[in-house]
Amino acid sequence: MKRTPKAALAAGLFFILPSCVAIRTVPPAPSPAPEISVIPKPASVERLPGAFAFARETKILVPAGDPGSRGAAGFLALRLAEAAGIELAVVETPPAAASDAPSGAVLFRLSADPNPPAEGYLLTASPANVTIEASDASGFLYGVQTLLQLLPPAVFSDKAPATGIIQAPLTVPAVRISDRPRYPWRGLLLDVSRHFFPADFIKVLLDELALHKMNTFQWHLTDDQGWRIEIKKYPRLTEVGAWRVDREDKPWNARPPQNEGEPATYGGFYTQAEVREIVAYAAARGITVVPEIEMPGHCQSALAAYPQFSCTGGPFTVPPGGVWPITNVYCPGNEETFSFIQDVLDEVIPLFPSAYIHIGGDEVDKTNWKKCPKCQARMAAEGLKTEEELQSWFVKRIEKSINAKGKKLIGWDEILEGGLAPNAAVMSWRGTQGGITAARSGHDVVMTPTSHCYFDYYQGAPAVEPLAIGGSLPLRKVYEFEPAPSELNTGESAHVLGGQANLWTEYISTGSHAEYMLFPRLAALAEAIWSPRGSRDWKDFTARLSAQLERYRRAGMNFAESAFHVSLAPRLDPKTSTLTLTMSNEIGSPGIRYRTDGRNPDAASPLSTSPLRLKRTATVRAGTFINGLLVGKISETRFLTHQALGRAPKLAKPYQQRYKGGGDIGLVDGLRGSKSHSDGQWQGFEGDDLVAEIDFGRPKKLSAVTAGFLQNINAWIFLPASVEFAVSQDGKDFETVATVENDAPAQGPDIVIEDFAARLTGVKARYLRVLAKNIGVCPPGHPGAGRKAWIFADEIIVD
Repeated sequence: MKRTPKAALAAGLFFILPSCVAIRTVPPAPSPAPEISVIPKPASVERLPGAFAFARETKILVPAGDPGSRGAAGFLALRLAEAAGIELAVVETPPAAASDAPSGAVLFRLSADPNPPAEGYLLTASPANVTIEASDASGFLYGVQTLLQLLPPAVFSDKAPATGIIQAPLTVPAVRISDRPRYPWRGLLLDVSRHFFPADFIKVLLDELALHKMNTFQWHLTDDQGWRIEIKKYPRLTEVGAWRVDREDKPWNARPPQNEGEPATYGGFYTQAEVREIVAYAAARGITVVPEIEMPGHCQSALAAYPQFSCTGGPFTVPPGGVWPITNVYCPGNEETFSFIQDVLDEVIPLFPSAYIHIGGDEVDKTNWKKCPKCQARMAAEGLKTEEELQSWFVKRIEKSINAKGKKLIGWDEILEGGLAPNAAVMSWRGTQGGITAARSGHDVVMTPTSHCYFDYYQGAPAVEPLAIGGSLPLRKVYEFEPAPSELNTGESAHVLGGQANLWTEYISTGSHAEYMLFPRLAALAEAIWSPRGSRDWKDFTARLSAQLERYRRAGMNFAESAFHVSLAPRLDPKTSTLTLTMSNEIGSPGIRYRTDGRNPDAASPLSTSPLRLKRTATVRAGTFINGLLVGKISETRFLTHQALGRAPKLAKPYQQRYKGGGDIGLVDGLRGSKSHSDGQWQGFEGDDLVAEIDFGRPKKLSAVTAGFLQNINAWIFLPASVEFAVSQDGKDFETVATVENDAPAQGPDIVIEDFAARLTGVKARYLRVLAKNIGVCPPGHPGAGRKAWIFADEIIVD
């Protein structure tokens, strides 16, 4: 994807939503939206009679000498010029003259409220005029964003008016909206270390954040896999640390390290001039950029350039993929380490007006500290008993340096371990407990738990979604995010600054993929942290979401329609061998159509109004249709009937609860697992053989047996070494009737589903035993070599 943000006008005070290349073909708006479809939902909305119509003679009036209102007015004028071909004049007026809005004008007015809410605004539209009142630049910008959302979605397109992009009149419903954010920190983290994103895309993303009234952009600039910011005193940070060998054709966690003499060609970095430009671009949109410079861990890209600041002295290379455990970290026993970090911060801090500097502080493996004479000497000199206390000492020392430059330190919740630095703020990602602990200690907190805020997780069925790191975070769960945990009292809750989405990019290498993972989940998060808690309503949000998706569409953004994807929930009746499929989608849309013959449904296919009953083998495909058009992707499930169907096997060793794949009848429920090990169909066995014994109730003729298995070595899942099929008449004495050896390579990088099958002749038995031999441990050369290997099984089919 290549998209270029529009050039800012008037010293960066004006901006527009960017032009975008369409990533995929999408249908028109899926359903009629409410007349007032603003996201995030305003604090108060009062509908009034009539509407205001923009005309070519409409003027935009701003108070003289106020750059904040001037910038917001310029944005409005430019958006209408680009989308509708209407050139509206922005006119400065004396404050006294601006007290009343003349007919036919859009008036920006400084708030008369003696205690105006920060970032708040008051928007009033009548048939005569529109006024936006605010006390700061952000309030004016957010007022304009709301005004644009009251207009037809076509105003978000930059297609030339000659194409007839806007057919309807530019009218705004008469309304009075009083609005303010619930939380002051409304953020997004973008990881540019795992994959580098060009400056133009960063600007595109900042425009998209502004649309959602998000005000903080955490820029994850350094990590093991890449150093992305120019430091003039240490040029090797970008000459060496910004580049790694190209292993993009291999899975993230199965990439061999750089060979001696092999050129490192994959990566990139931002010059300090580019950083200043992006920071200014963000500021003009009401967004603060918070830099993250990782320490004392997640720093191998820095150590590849300057190995003397490690405990071992290297040499190191920049990892092309996953690293675990992260043992190559800064050496706190070496005084030169702090000189280096201080020099880096001396160049970073002046580039960012942000009150906070993020230092990371997460996932620091202390193995080398325990063996390092310098670290042990430091601990003895400082009276530190544990390596956790050594990390705390490290963070506190860095905090003093940051505080001396007028900045505050913020880090991931691991900085709590060993004692929190006096003035530090905590970003709580490992659930909410770290944030609770910090808030109760009087420290400010940003809540960003993996459960609701990690947008690198899947948002729909993995089988039909682009590659993600794992996990599940659907749209509705994001919408349910509550930054202030119920465990905190009112005073403690006051330390919760807000919430933040995090987009880690191990599996995301392009801007289009990043957008897909972010939207519309970011709309759900924006509403959760902007709008009053009591106004949150899923049904109302999804009704307004249709207009937001149309805005995305007009702007050319790539976004997910996963919430429209049909979920097929099966329930098997073992007595009748009948499968009942309940069809639903997350958005709650009723337009689900299906077929049972393996063909794709269309607008004329049967409509799902009640659970579907199946008694024979069938392939069911279903999709959501709105206004006669498919929205989202087609769901598919194949139901197999066979002799073992519904006969719960007796397992010698239980499956792991994390991977129970349908429970007790999961191996014989008639449904097959996909290539995603987390699709809910696979049963996982860690380090153990699978031994499953099936009782048919009476002797049966057996002509064929099949057992399906998954291999995904990146998840430490391996095919069994062999599968043995044995039969018995009494359930005690078993006779082996077939053994199938595995002939697939144990280190194959591809995800594969392999059926171990055997044809049987003249076999009649009441009991069948399936023994799948686990290879035991991950083989040499694997990142988990020597640790327990997994078997993932589904389905045992008996004919």
